[in-house]
Amino acid sequence: MTALPSPAPAAAPPPAPERTKHRLLELLKRGGPQTVQDLAVGLGVSVPGARRHLIDLQEQGLIEARTERPGGRGRPQHVFGLTDRGEAAFPKTYSTLCVDVLRHVQELFGEGAVLQVLDARSAELAQRLRDDLPDTLPLEERVRRLSEWLTGAGFDAVVEPGEDGAWYVVERNCPNLTVARQYPQLCRSELGMFVGVLGVPVTRETRIACGQGSCRYRIGP
Repeated sequence: MTALPSPAPAAAPPPAPERTKHRLLELLKRGGPQTVQDLAVGLGVSVPGARRHLIDLQEQGLIEARTERPGGRGRPQHVFGLTDRGEAAFPKTYSTLCVDVLRHVQELFGEGAVLQVLDARSAELAQRLRDDLPDTLPLEERVRRLSEWLTGAGFDAVVEPGEDGAWYVVERNCPNLTVARQYPQLCRSELGMFVGVLGVPVTRETRIACGQGSCRYRIGP
């Protein structure tokens, strides 16, 4: 009896799209800006396939395209690199570093020194923001611009109108949560910055660092 031929081994399934995108981000993180051809080789996919993933990541704001000359000479070529948002997708130890620095400040100079350091930082930020939020603008416009800046800084902020003429800024994320939980002076300093920028009373009603779902600020009378 003639033996039947063994079935051919099944082809390995293609990598999941999200896994491929993650590998693409890792290639850019480790190798810096690269062309679509280089990335296709690194991923083991076709150039059109790599381009599709690049377009998706661009739409998500994780990478950006720019034109560079290799080694500063030669024909310009399009390369892709990580944006700040793309960089933020990788683990960072900034919060640990910040906590360590504030702990040493407190041990060396006392608890009040921590607030002084954070207040100085907030005052500098407020000075920068005043250029974009001049007193000549209506309060609503200034609150909305502040909310946009906060969102860009990672706070995922939205503006809500109040029933009595006040406005509310609601921060749905706290990028500084690790620090804020150990040093509430950071939240006090943020509140002072809002007052310094807007020039009106500001009251914090809820706080993420206390276990609530958002940091909610009432702005105005």
